[in-house]
Amino acid sequence: MIMDEKLQHIIEQLACEHALPLESYEYLVAKQSPQAAAALAEHAAAQRRALYGNGVFIRGLIEVSSYCKNDCYYCGLRASNASCERFRLSDEQILACADAGYELGFRTFVLQGGEDAQFSEERVAALIYALKEAHPDCAVTLSLGERPRETYAAWRAAGADRYLLRHETADANYYAQLHPGGMSFERRMECLQWLRDLGFATGAGFMVGAPGQTAAHIAADLKFIETFKPEMCGIGPFIPHHATPYANEPAGTLEQTCYLLSIIRLIHPPILLPATTALGTIAEGGREQGILAGANVVMPNLSPADTRAKYEIYDNKLATGVESAEGLAELDARMQAIGYRIAIDRGDPVTEKPDRED
Repeated sequence: MIMDEKLQHIIEQLACEHALPLESYEYLVAKQSPQAAAALAEHAAAQRRALYGNGVFIRGLIEVSSYCKNDCYYCGLRASNASCERFRLSDEQILACADAGYELGFRTFVLQGGEDAQFSEERVAALIYALKEAHPDCAVTLSLGERPRETYAAWRAAGADRYLLRHETADANYYAQLHPGGMSFERRMECLQWLRDLGFATGAGFMVGAPGQTAAHIAADLKFIETFKPEMCGIGPFIPHHATPYANEPAGTLEQTCYLLSIIRLIHPPILLPATTALGTIAEGGREQGILAGANVVMPNLSPADTRAKYEIYDNKLATGVESAEGLAELDARMQAIGYRIAIDRGDPVTEKPDRED
């Protein structure tokens, strides 16, 4: 099957100009094919190699709490899920996870959790200070949901470097389909702008193949990434959870997720782009496929072994083996098998194109 000329032109335009009209993004999404995916992946791999060589950055994920005040329709941690095994890590546990991760070679720690009031502005700021004091050569990333601007400011002042807050969708009406009435699209976008204004390296992102998602919705997400230019973007296939309203919906696919990873790399070549746990969950070798499509970050789990399975945002989430921090050697071997390698450094986003020979 040969690509039509319009699709071929759109792909070449994106690779050269890193921008498209909204209708071209929609056409690109709607006309997904193995041929288009291969062409996009080839361009994406070349551009990420020009900026980052063959290094894949590792982030040590520490899941600090499975409590959440929100009731998002797709998430297993939703407040109304009475069957969820809830946990909170102590400050001592979190710092011990980071110490263990540092010994393994991690130089970025990601504190992730539901919107849990127990992780207050003051408590998290103290944790950031302690992490930075113990490991001053490391980056601290937070992913703790929507907070007041002054809380973000306090965490930035304490030394946090990056913040992950998936925008979920750039379409306000679709946002309302995924979230209960107490949450708002406008608030999510406001939080992202606050984070950017405060100097965080800011991460957005969305689910692929979520219930009711259309090519037009994804096109709006891609246009948002083009205009906002987040330093990080986390996308992964939607995977249903049995205790949510979307329990019986079909999962997103590896193929569409990799297709979009390539597109996002071409929209914003310096972006830090994870091959997520969800990719590894949905297909054997899914993470490697994500790297080949243009991703350059993986996030092994540093959390205590007895809490990893309890942070169940979707069914059958991988938490052991190569997903775990202890599986770093196997992960590196898998990366080397596809021509990449684990990079032991903070993995900051590049701000300009370096001279590279590799």
